[in-house]
Amino acid sequence: MSQHDDDLICVGHILGSQGIKGWVRVFSNTSPRENIVSYSPWFIEQGNVRKATAVHGRRQGKNVLARLEGIEDRTQADELTGCRIFIDPQQLPRLEAGEYYWSDLVGLAVETVQGEPLGVIASMMETGADDVMVLSGERERLIPFVIDQIVREVDLESQRLVVDWSPEY
Repeated sequence: MSQHDDDLICVGHILGSQGIKGWVRVFSNTSPRENIVSYSPWFIEQGNVRKATAVHGRRQGKNVLARLEGIEDRTQADELTGCRIFIDPQQLPRLEAGEYYWSDLVGLAVETVQGEPLGVIASMMETGADDVMVLSGERERLIPFVIDQIVREVDLESQRLVVDWSPEY
């Protein structure tokens, strides 16, 4: 998830229409993916931001199918293709200490415990074992997000994350 205008969080985007009754195919960044339909309202970025309510939704393969209030046919659904879906961060559950939403981590500067900069978190990636930080900088780096073993400090206020990681990796 990525931040938008500092007050909304991107939780996915619309891939296209599904069928003729206005359903849309959604790529969801939530976990599990079908949780995206439990958030309401959605704010859909289509030139400007408009409010939308998901009436129905279900998982289909790696994506989610959703029916939005006011979207009645394929033509209306097609117009939403490529639009990002945002929610108010207050809709998200509170986390325990030491837990983070991906949207809080993207943009943090990452450095080694010795203070050597490694890059900035460009995105996060889910793998079978652990979440992985994708860093941009001199070169792209993939670093597992494993608290205490690799990730030694997360300072959201200072926008900094410290890892026990060799710059040679």
